[in-house]
Amino acid sequence: MRIVMLGTRGVPARYGGFETCIEEVGSRLVEAGHDVTVYCRNTTGEAIPTSYKGMDLVTLPAVSHKVAETLSHSAVSVGHVITRRRPDAALLFNAANAPFLPALRARWIPVATHVDGLEWKRAKWSSTGQKYYRAAESLAVRWSDALIADAQGIADYYRDEFGVPTELIRYGAPRVARGDGSELAELGLTPRGYHLVVARFEPENHVHLIVEGYVRSRSTLPLVVVGGAPYADAYTTQVKALADDRVRFLGPVWDQDLLDQLYAQAFTYWHGHSVGGTNPSLLRALGAGAPTNGLDVIFNREVLGSAGQFFTTAADVAALIDAGEVDAQLTLRRSVLSEARADLYDWDDVAESYESLCHGLADGTRRRSGASGRRRGVAIRSSTVATPAPVRSLLSVDAHAVASTVHEAMATGASAASRISALRPGAALTDADLAELASVGHRAVRAG
Repeated sequence: MRIVMLGTRGVPARYGGFETCIEEVGSRLVEAGHDVTVYCRNTTGEAIPTSYKGMDLVTLPAVSHKVAETLSHSAVSVGHVITRRRPDAALLFNAANAPFLPALRARWIPVATHVDGLEWKRAKWSSTGQKYYRAAESLAVRWSDALIADAQGIADYYRDEFGVPTELIRYGAPRVARGDGSELAELGLTPRGYHLVVARFEPENHVHLIVEGYVRSRSTLPLVVVGGAPYADAYTTQVKALADDRVRFLGPVWDQDLLDQLYAQAFTYWHGHSVGGTNPSLLRALGAGAPTNGLDVIFNREVLGSAGQFFTTAADVAALIDAGEVDAQLTLRRSVLSEARADLYDWDDVAESYESLCHGLADGTRRRSGASGRRRGVAIRSSTVATPAPVRSLLSVDAHAVASTVHEAMATGASAASRISALRPGAALTDADLAELASVGHRAVRAG
């Protein structure tokens, strides 16, 4: 099949979830024998290759502006697609690009739209921008041959709000091997000797809340903050004003090996994202075995399940930090829960789902029609939803024995499931079993 992927900054992935998805899925589709073209954005003037991991790259200009950048690039990209040989399927990322769908449909190009999260809830957008995103959601429902959701909470939203089904295709969790910590030396950090936040600086990612809570704590470990954002100077200033001298702002880290080790060597990882569905940063933290604390919203509970601890206020953050440092060994034992949870999210499975969807778009079996795009006005769900299939690992295994086995085998690079299966061959761990192990940590937090 000839497949085009458009609507993002493109690859190599250096920015967000869409780009990571395109790189991971696109490269696997190439390995499966498909011709994949990715439309890339260039606002920096840097040279971009014409191919990457077997994918053909088409680099087109965009207006360097918060509002116009995505739409201007997508408009040019769609214009390029419709004047070339017709692809068998198109994958359009971001519901904001929905106004360009009629041009693709006019060329009889079947298209699935990855709708992303609840973008209209982001504070960075003006009231006009928020209204645009809501209108774009309706247009995506009306004009897409299929809709892709990366989280059950997003799928539920489109079902309840518009009465339409979606293709639920989550992201994958990369497996990150923990090194010897030498990469951290240049930053003056030590393995398991810091708390970590990795996030784009936007209010909905609650970096300010985590920093404020950390400052309230009695922590003896520094808080390392990785990230930034274009067009976010005011919010960045607000976050930095909340910090004390224990907080270290590294800015964006483009060295993927260094970033991976920051995750893998963290004492805890803090995730404050609230509106974006399944988040790649959260999955990377799980794949790196980082004990993870998340903002208490449906998307984070869906991903973390019983492997996570949750917060809603700065006071919650302070309490979790203090309790975690009181019993450091107990906190580090949570790594096994993170890695077992990561086993649910596999990029090979994700790519197979995209391949199946593209086949269905090409032959007409996965195309839907007749949706009006009208809203039903149903309230957004706040309760937790069912998570993916049970974790493939360990039943009725002592938590301390599990932790010891994981620490001893850490250098082997084996999955959490294979490490623990040595303790109890043939056992299978369900979400309830993970909850039992996690309760050890929860009891310590309450006691703290």
